[in-house]
Amino acid sequence: MNRFLISAAHKSSGKTIVSVGLAAALRQRGLSVVSFKKGPDYIDPMWLGQASGSPCWNLDFFTMHSDEITACYRRRSHGADVALVEGNKGLHDGLDVEGGDSNAALAKQLDLPVVLVIDVTGITRGIAPLLTGYTAFDPAVGIAGVILNRVAGPRQETKLRAAVERYTALPVLGAIPRLESTIIEERHLGLVPTGEQGQVQDRIQNVAYEIARCVNIDQLLHLTTTPVVAKPVPPEVGYSNPIDLRIGIARDPAFGFYYPDDLAAFAKAGVELVPFDTLRDSCLPEVEGLFIGGGFPESFLDGLSANTGMRTAVRRFIEADGPVYAECGGLMYLCRSIHWQGQRADMVGVVPADAVVKTRPVGRGYMVFNPTPHHPWPVVAASPDKEYRVHEFHYSQLENLDNRTNMVLQVKRGHGINGQFDGFVYRNLLATYAHQRHVRDNPWVDGFVDFVRACR
Repeated sequence: MNRFLISAAHKSSGKTIVSVGLAAALRQRGLSVVSFKKGPDYIDPMWLGQASGSPCWNLDFFTMHSDEITACYRRRSHGADVALVEGNKGLHDGLDVEGGDSNAALAKQLDLPVVLVIDVTGITRGIAPLLTGYTAFDPAVGIAGVILNRVAGPRQETKLRAAVERYTALPVLGAIPRLESTIIEERHLGLVPTGEQGQVQDRIQNVAYEIARCVNIDQLLHLTTTPVVAKPVPPEVGYSNPIDLRIGIARDPAFGFYYPDDLAAFAKAGVELVPFDTLRDSCLPEVEGLFIGGGFPESFLDGLSANTGMRTAVRRFIEADGPVYAECGGLMYLCRSIHWQGQRADMVGVVPADAVVKTRPVGRGYMVFNPTPHHPWPVVAASPDKEYRVHEFHYSQLENLDNRTNMVLQVKRGHGINGQFDGFVYRNLLATYAHQRHVRDNPWVDGFVDFVRACR
């Protein structure tokens, strides 16, 4: 088995392009690849999942216990030829000044060799002190090699390789030039989701071709080979229930931010998730609840607004006391309108506010909240002193919000709707900027499913 963590000195170094290209190139060799992403993220895992041909799983110190992370990694990587973990930000970055939640800490916990992707823009001999610092800072972190990214040309590559060879013991696994074919379009929240990219597989194969051409994959595999140790695979927690409930889930280019372990939790709870398209479908499927996740509704204003049939169907479902949970983009969709780049478009209209998309993030990073006793889900309302760890990333804020609005999440860290509260409630709707993960300390899927069954 091969396993490794791809990291960098800082964010935006090209980790995702390299990770996606490697996953696809390794898969082309006939190897089974499973991918992981450190931290909270939806978009990078979409690309990694497409490249590897299987879901990408998130490993996050903030929302998961260390043993949960290890169990998830071991369970999902079991039987795969290659386990590829993409880090976030830099190798030693994190909230903890001691580095307890860094990429380096994850590499040590899971015993993963590290491949460093270095953006070499404007660097030649200066790469040597950078790499010697990284190797000396925490000797317990095993750095297998370095990939030079955004190399200007043969002259710079020669100088870089000479400096690395002269001053370090790290092998240079590859040198990737500045190539348009390796670019996946970006926008304000990061890479454009795979659901919006035309000819996704063509783009991935182009990236894979460049990575296979520029990176010594045989050397990478040689340096990251690990013996397969016969350890028991951690079992899934809990028992699966028979399917007895249908919940509609918005799955289209506007809404697609869903974690695979959350979706698995719905199935385990006895739920059939029935997809519906807010851009093309004229009505809702026959379901007993709705889940509208995050996404980019601001990029599809015309289509969402023009689909009056779906907007009317969602509004009627909510007004008829249908149970609904909406996150971030879903919250925006349920507002009176969305404003972005001088455009305004009517939305569903059950949230008495206008979602206005700004040029800078309004809420970004981890969030902590306490529920109030008025939370609509009984299991959550019963524990108002419990702190829930989630994340948020939104450029929008709600304006012209009715002062009588009922909000049930008291924000302890982060921004939420207004810096103090989040979680808009109307009838049986809960809409929030918070992105939740179904983990040990927050089995939110079970709480929502129980609520839907109670409403039934």
